[in-house]
Amino acid sequence: MLGGCRQTWARLMNAPLTFGNAPKQASMAFAEHCCYHATDLSVLDVIVQCSKYWRMIISPSYDAVATNLNDIRQLIAASCVQAGRDPLEVTLVAVSKTHPADAVREAIAAGQLVFGENRVQEAASKFHDLRQAVSGLRLHVIGGLQSNKARDAVRVADCIETLDRAKLADAIADAVQREGRCPDLLVQVNVGDEAQKSGVPTAEADDFITLCQSRFGASLKGLMCIPPAEGNPSPHFDWLAARAKRHGLAVVSMGMSGDFEAAIAHGATHVRVGSAIFGHRG
Repeated sequence: MLGGCRQTWARLMNAPLTFGNAPKQASMAFAEHCCYHATDLSVLDVIVQCSKYWRMIISPSYDAVATNLNDIRQLIAASCVQAGRDPLEVTLVAVSKTHPADAVREAIAAGQLVFGENRVQEAASKFHDLRQAVSGLRLHVIGGLQSNKARDAVRVADCIETLDRAKLADAIADAVQREGRCPDLLVQVNVGDEAQKSGVPTAEADDFITLCQSRFGASLKGLMCIPPAEGNPSPHFDWLAARAKRHGLAVVSMGMSGDFEAAIAHGATHVRVGSAIFGHRG
């Protein structure tokens, strides 16, 4: 019984994403279970540890954001130097999805002004007050975008990175007319041709890019990709950079927390880093 309890506790303490949305009662019930069965653990120790874990779920600390940002910037600069590039060529998009406005404020205080969000509704509510208080903020929509959310995205985003199909292009064009503004646009390419991922298939990419260039003109700035999770991402990065060059597009958004250094070596102009800055959250 004690071994099972300890295994459960280990899983709990090492899997915040799994337990991040668990009800408070679950943590309290687990504490009671430990107190009852783990006779060699003090009641106080168990309760204290459960309480610490629960506070982490409810109100995680973002004190490390500034330090993390500094570390990432240094890695970006070092990667650029190694690749013979100017660090100013690479824009860091801090991916704040699922993290609260307080986390964004910590990043802003550390000098970060470009952020990425998956969901348009979350982005609109989170950044409304921040935009009023801070000039120069730029918001990128980096999650898959439904056509019926296109107008909201056009209204709030400075850049939409996930243009990947004709129906969405139609919706964005209509929203641009209605809103009287056009954010920067990137075509998302499914470089691994994975059935479960968004993005225009590689075989259709050239035609779709050309279509979007004729439709949106200079507002189409570049390309974006998320390479397969398994395997070497470098060939996919090379493919995207070459396609951007073929079409005369300056922006290549590729590379995340685990592979942005490789992406920079292969021509990324924008890297999207989230967990390495803000930590994990559900």
